[in-house]
Amino acid sequence: MKKIMTFALMVALANGALAHSKIEETTPANGATITTVPAEIGLNFSKNIRLTRIEMAHEEHSAVSLDLGDQTSFGQAFTIPLPSNGTGTYVIEWRGLGEDGHAMQGAFSFTVE
Repeated sequence: MKKIMTFALMVALANGALAHSKIEETTPANGATITTVPAEIGLNFSKNIRLTRIEMAHEEHSAVSLDLGDQTSFGQAFTIPLPSNGTGTYVIEWRGLGEDGHAMQGAFSFTVE
């Protein structure tokens, strides 16, 4: 029985170590309605990733790539300057790589009234 419990514990710990990073928080929050266009957006992940691309779409403008600046190394928290396109809905799409090489992508949106 002790061997089975040890094996089960090892498997559980190994699976946790292999888990991929997940986005934990965005600033502004996904689905938020705010009154002013933020000067920057924030993305916080559960584990280190390397952002490879981030784009912003506004309901009245085409999607544009946002400048990652020197934030091209692995990290958990990223702050990216945001151009102001006035009121409306903003959609932010991001892509990145986990430290294990796993490709990741996601999106969030917010509205400025």
